[in-house]
Amino acid sequence: MKVITLREGKERSLLRQHPWVFQGSIARGKADAGETVRVEAHDGRFLAWAAFSPTSMIRVRAWSFDENERIDADFFSRRIARALALRDRLPLNSDAVRLIHGEADGLPGLIVDRYGDTLSAQFLSAGTERWKAVIADQLLAATGVQRLYERSDSGVRSLEGLAPASGWLRGEGPTEVRIHENGWQLTLDVAEGHKTGYYLDQRDNRGRFAQWVQHFGCRRVLNCYSYTGGFSVAALAGGAEEVVSVDSSGPALARADAHVRLNGFDAARHQALDADVNETLRRLIKEGRSFDAIVLDPPKFAPTAAHAERASRAYKDINRLAFKLLAPGGLLLTFSCSGGIGAELFHKIVAGAGLDAGVDGMILSRLEAAPDHPMTICFPEGEYLKGLAILKQVP
Repeated sequence: MKVITLREGKERSLLRQHPWVFQGSIARGKADAGETVRVEAHDGRFLAWAAFSPTSMIRVRAWSFDENERIDADFFSRRIARALALRDRLPLNSDAVRLIHGEADGLPGLIVDRYGDTLSAQFLSAGTERWKAVIADQLLAATGVQRLYERSDSGVRSLEGLAPASGWLRGEGPTEVRIHENGWQLTLDVAEGHKTGYYLDQRDNRGRFAQWVQHFGCRRVLNCYSYTGGFSVAALAGGAEEVVSVDSSGPALARADAHVRLNGFDAARHQALDADVNETLRRLIKEGRSFDAIVLDPPKFAPTAAHAERASRAYKDINRLAFKLLAPGGLLLTFSCSGGIGAELFHKIVAGAGLDAGVDGMILSRLEAAPDHPMTICFPEGEYLKGLAILKQVP
């Protein structure tokens, strides 16, 4: 077994069971991509069994902190079983579930979503790539599902020295899948959809939005960065009379229109705009429009803390415009999925947007990812999605 020795004082994160070791923390040792290594403190103390990544800044990702544990097929079987057992305990109102959430489930670099009878997986680290065949077999054995599609086409893989990969790993057939969520029907394509096919992390927030639209009597709803219209369907389910979905993807908007019809809503109540969100917000303000509820769910503006300043300006601008468009007493759901923007900073950005727009608001609720996207106490970096539900103050 190859040994990676850390510099003196750099063992503290592993002693806290944080799974990452960065390049600068390593004193000596190397291994092949994805190879299991023994990680030791500078004085030879065992710290972890881990996967080595020779090209990534995150040079080591810990599999286990138990010196007696062996990283083999049985190890992955146990970790997968533990992750599935957790999901079985959660109140998930859907047949689409995040089964494996990387580090939070003790499997760094592995993302697995279940969409009905189909699994969709991302192998994003050198360690998961090396064990891919074993993991694929274990996933099918644990779930009883026969089809597993790989969506390892994220740019993160390049940091690991890995080329993009996608296609059927196990089974075959149509990539179009229908799922059920909060009593609604939705469709996705595991080969073409974002991430593994859809954004399951917003499932609970979509359900709450439908309830709030109904409770507050929101008639006119604007859904920005709407993708395939999950929040738009939620608004219609809550009784909205007019829903406008804005996105820069024509195919995504076509699926949003299809979702409206699939769930039995009058298509005349939904308008899909293939346009830039920022420009659309400005145009709607000039036209004197207003909305009773607005959703801002933009893509990742700040993938790392280094991008935080520029991203902060972008988040502030769209929130300022949304506040101007929002009717008095209206509801704003605003989100950031940027790892480089923490919850406290995001709150400050939105507060600044409100000040610039000359409005105040009450925070109805803080929002986060659905519970099948867990954040553990040892890995706070898992908190990537943060949001606020705000009621605009009535003059």
